[in-house]
Amino acid sequence: MSEQALNQIAQQVTEALLGKGERMATVESCTGGGIAKLMTDLAGSSAVFECGFVTYSNESKQQMVGVSSKALDEFGAVSEQVAAEMASGALERANADITVSVTGIAGPEGGTDYKPVGTVCFAWAYNASLLTETRHFSGDRKAVREQTIEYALQGVLKQLAAKSNAT
Repeated sequence: MSEQALNQIAQQVTEALLGKGERMATVESCTGGGIAKLMTDLAGSSAVFECGFVTYSNESKQQMVGVSSKALDEFGAVSEQVAAEMASGALERANADITVSVTGIAGPEGGTDYKPVGTVCFAWAYNASLLTETRHFSGDRKAVREQTIEYALQGVLKQLAAKSNAT
């Protein structure tokens, strides 16, 4: 994925949020703030981007966005359950209308047979809805992170569009 293509997705998200008068927040683990950086690279992003939490460690997931030790112990940091708690916790703590969370294994180490390198769990919290999904990306660390950022922002667009179609 090219930088230009990622910037275009960020621009689409910005325009969709502007059109609704809404703001977003991010909770990132494996992308290390990459979604927030991409969004805030755009001029005028302060109108739609509230904040980004980089919760790389389990402790920061608990302290910053309220992930439970039970979810971490039972499912592991790379799980839809933890991604859901990350997104919900950010929605409670930030002045945002929609949040996206990502937690995964970008590599090159850290994978297991059950959760190989490239496994990423996502969650989108928007108003009363919460959607989670797990994806498996290929490539090196940079490629996995870029695919994660793209997919996360595409998910924001889908959530915003779904809300528009429902009203």
